[in-house]
Amino acid sequence: MRITIREGGPDDVPVILGMLDSSVEWLVAQGRPGQWGRNPLSESQKTVESVARYLDEGWAFIAEADGVPAATLTLTDSPGAYLAHLPPPGEPERYIHWLASDRRFKGHGVGSALLAHAAEETRRAGIGLLRVDCYAGDDRKLVAYYEANGFTSTEAYTVGEHAWPGQVLARRVRPPAASSG
Repeated sequence: MRITIREGGPDDVPVILGMLDSSVEWLVAQGRPGQWGRNPLSESQKTVESVARYLDEGWAFIAEADGVPAATLTLTDSPGAYLAHLPPPGEPERYIHWLASDRRFKGHGVGSALLAHAAEETRRAGIGLLRVDCYAGDDRKLVAYYEANGFTSTEAYTVGEHAWPGQVLARRVRPPAASSG
């Protein structure tokens, strides 16, 4: 299977929402609705607006497996407003939002390819810090996934009336060396 990564745009919103819905369906089938609930995220106006907003604020990337959209993430310069209570990192960063895959491609490395691409995009921008947050409930498999992809857990947090458990993770990337001239 050949994985390629392309930049996404506003026309990809339905593709991104489809991947989010595929992830929700898979999580529910696994008995793990705590992360994103039981209903398709495409039916949530708040989620649709969030996806569109992060596309406007940053850069979306789509991993394709043999030409078929298989996974997505969006990079911006900061975390979501729901993390405003956490201290800022004190340096420029890139922040990952909405990493999701079409679960038909689970186990084919499309998510890891996107995370490596995000690290490279961050490095090329001359920024040394890449962060992400994720669901930290149940068995913490998602936290372990990010750790297996080079991230280190930093701040734990809870959000909302149901105390949704989250974890911020960070990955150091080496910016390109300054050219002498």
